[in-house]
Amino acid sequence: MGVRGLQGFVGSTCPHICTVVNFKELAEHHRSKYPGCTPTIVVDAMCCLRYWYTPESWICGGQWREYFSALRDFVKTFTAVGIKLIFFFDGMVEQDKRDEWVKRRLKNNREISRIFHYIKSHKEQPGRNMFFIPSGLAVFTRFALKTLGQETLCSLQEADYEVASYGLQHNCLGILGEDTDYLIYDTCPYFSISELCLESLDTVMLCREKLCESLGLHVADLPLLACLLGNDIIPEGMFESFRYKCLSSYTSVKENFDKKGNIILAVSDHISKVLHLYQGERKLEELLPLGPNKALFYKGMASYLLPGQKSPWFFQKPKGVITLDKQVISMSSDPESREEVPMCSDPESKQEVHMCSDPEPRQEVPMCTGPESRQEVPMCSDPEPRQEVPMCTGPESRQEVPMCTDSEPRQEVPMCTGPESRQEVPMCTGPEPRQEVPMCTGPQSGQEVLIWTDPESRQEILCTGHESKQEVPICTDPISKQEDSMCTHPEINQKLPVATDFEFKLEALMCTNPEIKQEDPTNVGPEIKQQVTMVSDTEILKIARTHHVQAESYLVYNIMSSGEIECSNTLEDELDQALPSQAFIYRPIRQRVYSLLLEDCQDVASTCPAVKEWFVYPGNPLRHPDLVRPLQMTVPGGTPSLKILWLNQEPEMQVRRLDTLLACFNLSSSREELQAVESPFQALCCLLIYLFVQVDTLCLEDLHAFIAQALCLQGKSTSQLVNLQPDYINPRAVQLGSLLVRGLTTLVLVNSACGFPWKMSDFMPWNIFDGKLFHQKYLQSEKGYAVEVLLEQNRSRLTKFHNLKAVVCKACMKENRRITGRAHWGSHHAGRWGRQGSGYHRTGSGYSRSSQGQPWRDQGPEVARCGSFRQTDFDSSPGSVPSQWPALRGSLDPWAAPWLLISVA
Repeated sequence: MGVRGLQGFVGSTCPHICTVVNFKELAEHHRSKYPGCTPTIVVDAMCCLRYWYTPESWICGGQWREYFSALRDFVKTFTAVGIKLIFFFDGMVEQDKRDEWVKRRLKNNREISRIFHYIKSHKEQPGRNMFFIPSGLAVFTRFALKTLGQETLCSLQEADYEVASYGLQHNCLGILGEDTDYLIYDTCPYFSISELCLESLDTVMLCREKLCESLGLHVADLPLLACLLGNDIIPEGMFESFRYKCLSSYTSVKENFDKKGNIILAVSDHISKVLHLYQGERKLEELLPLGPNKALFYKGMASYLLPGQKSPWFFQKPKGVITLDKQVISMSSDPESREEVPMCSDPESKQEVHMCSDPEPRQEVPMCTGPESRQEVPMCSDPEPRQEVPMCTGPESRQEVPMCTDSEPRQEVPMCTGPESRQEVPMCTGPEPRQEVPMCTGPQSGQEVLIWTDPESRQEILCTGHESKQEVPICTDPISKQEDSMCTHPEINQKLPVATDFEFKLEALMCTNPEIKQEDPTNVGPEIKQQVTMVSDTEILKIARTHHVQAESYLVYNIMSSGEIECSNTLEDELDQALPSQAFIYRPIRQRVYSLLLEDCQDVASTCPAVKEWFVYPGNPLRHPDLVRPLQMTVPGGTPSLKILWLNQEPEMQVRRLDTLLACFNLSSSREELQAVESPFQALCCLLIYLFVQVDTLCLEDLHAFIAQALCLQGKSTSQLVNLQPDYINPRAVQLGSLLVRGLTTLVLVNSACGFPWKMSDFMPWNIFDGKLFHQKYLQSEKGYAVEVLLEQNRSRLTKFHNLKAVVCKACMKENRRITGRAHWGSHHAGRWGRQGSGYHRTGSGYSRSSQGQPWRDQGPEVARCGSFRQTDFDSSPGSVPSQWPALRGSLDPWAAPWLLISVA
């Protein structure tokens, strides 16, 4: 995370840039300097999860009530001194950082393997040096903070850029996090969460100005330094040879400096003594060994430029707008000009696009370049209505020329409409963009407005009809701007365009001047395929986006916009083949949710597009996402549309929402039994029924433990839970705890997609699950303890226990699943899961499945790692199973063959 080697360098070589400060004193100074303004700290929540999770136990699935209490204390401490907190969470993984994300997930897999090895060897939790955050911590922290009344936001990209932008735009007291990228951004002060003492509110402020003084650099040089050292966008090995050349010529090496520190000092010295000599005169590609990585390098540089900022390292052309390869980099043409020069930010690359001001009408005139000609072209403004008038011309005439994408686009993206035309127009993407690039129509001309994505730089260029005199936004947002009590200091009060707000990252208006001849940008290849959109209903997409940004939903907007989601590591034992991975167990639920959310995306064959799943599970190398197709579900009375589920406020619609939710779990037949269950156990019973129907290796003792811990939790205080200590740690119980918590996150997804038929609080883990308590009940149940002992001799709980158990067992019997104790298992008990049909296949050479009903052994040459079997264990006939797994006979859904998980005793 952040710049390679910079954290260690600061601690060992430049400790003087770290200053101990007190938040209470800083807040008082801020109030005296800016009367009427509330001191505000922007919190990068993803960096703080490890700090916030203070419970001693982390291996059993999470001490959620203890964690909630810790968050409450954190918020109260800052509120008591008058400091407002704004929490930002990552909303999705940027495609430029996908490789880094995969690298970390694979590293986590190795850590998890060591954790389970330790548990099996010592039967206890490893030390804090092997700490692994509980599954679902980031998801449930959002809802915990909202429950505590905090402003919580979910980004439309990785959060660091939006955190830095928000801090700068709102003149915040500072940023609280643990990411050296905040030393690179030219934004408000950066404070370390790891050094925070909550009792005194002391922490360490890392000063970027002092860092620059130590390195002999300017603040504007830091993005260049970060890219040369390597970060989440620029691989560390890209400039390895260059760094060592700098090191060999660096003469000020001291013996007590570490190797990393030497390299940072050497690269900084090269920037200050060599590159500065040619700054503004020669392009960076003439000074650095960029080679084929030039576009990526400039993209990495631009990713640190916040709205309204420019870099002196981008070569300045005479007219003030520069073109680097096919990228538009913003620079001010008149340093003395007092005209406001806002910047637009690309949501994927964070590439700023300069908007010049016309001195006569004093209106903003955005600039852009043609993708081939590199010709600077101003964007015109209509002085009367004061609206931007996008234009586009062909190479020889003034005829409108729509712009298109690469020849083989594979990204499924949403649609957008013009503000008046109401006509839906598909969005366009580049060859591997993984980021939505909208298209719009002009409200008068009706001409499609396309965005062309450069296949090398991925810089998006927008064109519109040249005769349209109306503003044509790429996308509009229904979220009303909320007034903020914070003010901006007059000295930094710069106009920030709409694109700087996290809710409007997709908005950017660029066009070409009709009087300037350009090459036709539409000629990008022989094959131009029609784009397939994920969601065409902009009203529904806006609602999903609103819930996403306000951290009220989970994964819904990601599915509807980009069709790509991810799930990080889970504490799963790769050697325990009796329990399938949570990624596979809950996949049929997700498939039904895809069917619900992408219903209007069906093609002529009534087939919904596949969703890309980056889910971590044992054996998955994460070279490609799993392509998972939606699975049709049956809802009593028919599947309602999203408009009905999300917008219809009639009282009877709550019943339809619940019916749809249960259909996602394939539990419509158990509706009456579940309705009789009181809150908050209704959602828990739904989840348990699904789990026990799917996985035959779950037994009656497991059910007793799940129900008993939920009932006993209601009468436990936080202090009682803190003092609870299981006799020892069981690896199977560890995996079951994580499995249940991942099921709760799945419930959040389904509940969000179905219009919130259940209160979110009903399946927040601090209300129905505690890791240590479950572990204790599991160990007791495994030893054969009576139910009365599990329930701590509480008679009122005993009645509830039998009622909940009856609901689960009855529902399972409807699916021909009889839950039995381990004493009734044979020597070769078979595990069964994935009864429902799939329709999924992996990208790449393995796991190929293009149609339902295809036998497992015909799916490709590779060994399928979904459990404990090889594809050669099956006959070529659909639905056949080997004789050593008799429990599967007669109950196996032949359409579910790719989903089976078999356990060999």
